[in-house]
Amino acid sequence: MTSQPTMNKTGNDPGGPGEPGAEGSGLQAGLKNRHLSMIAIGGVIGAGLFVGSSSGIATAGPGILLSYALVGTLVVLVMRMLGEMSAANPTSGSFSAHADRALGSWAGFSIGWLYWFFWVVVLAVEATAGAVILEGWIPAVPQWGWALIVMLVLTATNLVSVGSYGEFEFWFAGIKVVAIAAFIVVGGLAVFGLLPGVDSEQAGLGNLTEHGGFLPNGAGAILTGVLLVVFSFMGSEIATLAAGESENPRQAVTKATNSIIWRVAVFYLGSIAVVVCLLPWDSKSITKDGSYVAALDSLGIAHAGQIMNFIVLTSVLSCLNSGLYTASRMAFSLGRRGDAPKAFARTTSNGVPRTAILASVAFGFVAVFFNYKFPDSVFLFLVNSSGAVALFVWLVICFSQLRMRKIIMAETPEKLVVKMWLYPYLTWATAALIVFILGYMLTDTEHDGRQTILLSLLVAAVVLAIAFVKKGLRGGRPAADAPEVQGEERSEVSAG
Repeated sequence: MTSQPTMNKTGNDPGGPGEPGAEGSGLQAGLKNRHLSMIAIGGVIGAGLFVGSSSGIATAGPGILLSYALVGTLVVLVMRMLGEMSAANPTSGSFSAHADRALGSWAGFSIGWLYWFFWVVVLAVEATAGAVILEGWIPAVPQWGWALIVMLVLTATNLVSVGSYGEFEFWFAGIKVVAIAAFIVVGGLAVFGLLPGVDSEQAGLGNLTEHGGFLPNGAGAILTGVLLVVFSFMGSEIATLAAGESENPRQAVTKATNSIIWRVAVFYLGSIAVVVCLLPWDSKSITKDGSYVAALDSLGIAHAGQIMNFIVLTSVLSCLNSGLYTASRMAFSLGRRGDAPKAFARTTSNGVPRTAILASVAFGFVAVFFNYKFPDSVFLFLVNSSGAVALFVWLVICFSQLRMRKIIMAETPEKLVVKMWLYPYLTWATAALIVFILGYMLTDTEHDGRQTILLSLLVAAVVLAIAFVKKGLRGGRPAADAPEVQGEERSEVSAG
């Protein structure tokens, strides 16, 4: 029997009797408003924006703006759905816990473990990317040594308290935000000829339509561009997980949801628009040096490559920090619902799920080892098999919201402080678009889209099989509505 779709009122004793592993006092509200604000803003800016946009520009030309706009719209809609559910019931399990209530324990189990798998693989990818930059600066330390160091430092940060995670992320995200904002301002001035020392013949709005037109490779390149940029948006949902450990979860979720539109518009569309206006899309420097480095070079900014390396390193560390936090909180939530070892649900006196953190980072270390020992076999399989998880998560959010809206309206309508637009039509349209993108990936052999979707579906099928076997052996369980953070009542606000 699947978990019942109910919205029970949470209590105030997450570490009380009957809770799994009540060693500490449950998760605690250690994140301040400034932490949540910066996590929400910076969460949408991944390292993929800086290092992955060049291939998209080379594929779609200036039309890559339409690819980013399409994916950005998709993210805004999905986040609106997630915001509706999370504002009504803030929880560290976020969409996994909502899927558990709305669709059944099999859905919460499956998407929770797939999401955890995605982030622990990301730990290895980002640790390696950071190690490459650090080795270039200090070659005396081998690359594997730098990967080990950054993993250990950020593990220690997460083990101290959720507040230390929030403080590190506040500064990491702050650097990213300031860097992107400065890039847009300086680049924008150059595009309109207001920045001294810039070749006005190279920078200008004419780059959008010259050199073969706005769509030099045809309209079909827009969809190919979507496949190349869609995964750089993963991380937008982190704010809804982190909100569960804030002083006012419902208000934090509402603010993060309402700000997603301008965050996507400014940081993604704004910065990419500046890049394609500063340089012709077919400039060899974009693919050789990277889009942002090439754009900075075109402005005559000294040491542009090193400046961008510092920004990318900051993004990598931010992604590592948040990835470890996100993976551990998902493991914690799975442990509380009986979908993971009970030890994952234990917390220290500081409200830190220590076992969940250590288990997540341990897999990350294993993945780093595979990256150095078997990069073209085992590690490549891990990366490709987790590649489509973002789309799976967004699809589950769509179907969960369709059911959860009815549950919330029937039981606690006063908690519906965030509403999905044009429900249920826009939700169905969003789900259809995600399915279309997944289907289109099957036709993409040039950029490994087919391999990624097939391997991701294979892993998803295995996890689903385990979920149904586990359900059959256990025979069902009650809904996962146990409180996860002390004082949920403090979130009873009606934010705009």
